Amino acid sequence: MPSQPPPAEVRLITVDEESAGQRLDNFLIRMLKGVPKSHIYRIIRSGEVRRNKGRVGADDRVAPGDLLRIPPIRLSERAEEKAANPAPAREFPLIHEDDAFLAIDKPAGVAVHGGSGVSFGVIEQIRQARPQARFLELVHRLDRETSGVLLIAKKKSALKALQDQFRERSTGKTYLALVKGAWPARLKVLDQPLHKFLLPDGERRVRVTGREDPDGMRSVTLVKVASRWQASPGEPAAISPDGFTLLEVTIKTGRTHQIRVHLASAGHPIVGDDKYGDFELNRQLQRSGLKRMFLHAWRLALVHPVAATPIELQTELPPELQVWLASLKPH
Repeated sequence: MPSQPPPAEVRLITVDEESAGQRLDNFLIRMLKGVPKSHIYRIIRSGEVRRNKGRVGADDRVAPGDLLRIPPIRLSERAEEKAANPAPAREFPLIHEDDAFLAIDKPAGVAVHGGSGVSFGVIEQIRQARPQARFLELVHRLDRETSGVLLIAKKKSALKALQDQFRERSTGKTYLALVKGAWPARLKVLDQPLHKFLLPDGERRVRVTGREDPDGMRSVTLVKVASRWQASPGEPAAISPDGFTLLEVTIKTGRTHQIRVHLASAGHPIVGDDKYGDFELNRQLQRSGLKRMFLHAWRLALVHPVAATPIELQTELPPELQVWLASLKPH
């Protein structure tokens, strides 16, 4: 792979066997060293990157023999300066680590990787903290404002085995989410297609759509009530008179913003959600101490990519959510 920024000319890259199954964005980030991730996402969205002469999406998987056309890329002085000043080294709390992969407890407010206006994320910081590591790649993603279990592969074989499990939906991913109102105990399955679209400013959004929508992706979310809570007297209680419900949410499909959109479409948005939530309630809750979205990747069950034995990873609610939840009254 090139160690210098790529030249300003069209490039044709053939995907090799070792890169099979990687997302296009991750593949290009590795190949185009020194190019800001925001620029990589921009040339993908604009259609300038072509696979076998056709358009391709950032989350599409590349296959051996795919021919990728990369447009001319010129780095500005600012971009070259950024390339010369990499992300700060940072380790994150470990949940598990062995020779195949590591699992960290990602804090809220940290992107998993750079791009779309973010200079760097978890993966860039861990790579800087572990310069001796020959291979470190994200297995999956979490939204920037979501905390919890995040997997990073240390071998290509482990990356493929783990991503295959995610793709085949054989992992068990359970989140903790606090939502507005009293969630109906009988509502346990949300099976609604989701449709991705862009706002005028280019920001990504998702909405529930009908089954007849050709661009709708089937999305299944399982919901279980964990506990119910009531706000203390005051503005939040007035805005959410039915209190709040803590849910255990298991996703059977891994769509963008799936949990956030499914819960909001059911009339019970996640508190603190700045994209799909109740914005007035969020403002009141900020005053009461809730400074983030209450969504936490709590438990992940999978098969070890090398030992082939079941493994379950879990991390409890972070302190800021535990403290704020304790300020409410059980209902």
